[in-house]
Amino acid sequence: AGLPAPVERFYRTVYGDEIPIVETAVMKGRAVMSPFGFKLPARFVFVHNAGRDYRHYIEATWFGIPFLKVDEGYLDGESFFESPMGSFYDDPNTNQGANLAVWAEAGWFPSIWLTDDRVHWEPVDEHTALLYVPFEDQEENFVVRFDPETGLIDLMESMRFREEGEGGRKILWITKNEPGPTIAGTKLHAAGSATWLDQGKPWAVFTLEELNYNVDVSAYIRQRGP
Repeated sequence: AGLPAPVERFYRTVYGDEIPIVETAVMKGRAVMSPFGFKLPARFVFVHNAGRDYRHYIEATWFGIPFLKVDEGYLDGESFFESPMGSFYDDPNTNQGANLAVWAEAGWFPSIWLTDDRVHWEPVDEHTALLYVPFEDQEENFVVRFDPETGLIDLMESMRFREEGEGGRKILWITKNEPGPTIAGTKLHAAGSATWLDQGKPWAVFTLEELNYNVDVSAYIRQRGP
């Protein structure tokens, strides 16, 4: 009750009258990434303890050979990033960005935006709403824009730190659903991109190939490697 009109339309389009409970999610697929300014194919595994923690394992390849392996995540309110380019842990700026990723990637299991009582929606207009999510002892928010024809989410915008370390400034971070295949048995987009506004184009496009809900991730989410 009381949801902004485009939000209610979205949930009724995706789920009908019943909202599933998603506690964990495991997502596997392929990506195209530009960590050095040129595109590289990659494969990924994203694991979520919904609304709390996540872990990413990403392998970028060069002519089919894995050469850039990244472990990153957000566990118990602390971020970590491990790669050949360097590693850092519990960085305040990265914590803020990682927490936003917890909630943005829930676009592949959006029932959490209703079933978690720490989250709430506020209206903006007939095709836009604000999504408020918890972060430490405060809140962050996304501007969520809905497609006027389909009722599905088109894109989400938030202010996020890009660089680790003290200081720095937040930059508009845009996650967008891309046209193409949908997740099997749903109307949810299987592909999504991530863009920093000052770069003007996506630095990564992720395409989901496998998705499993409510499986035991307690051990894997704290491991490293494949």
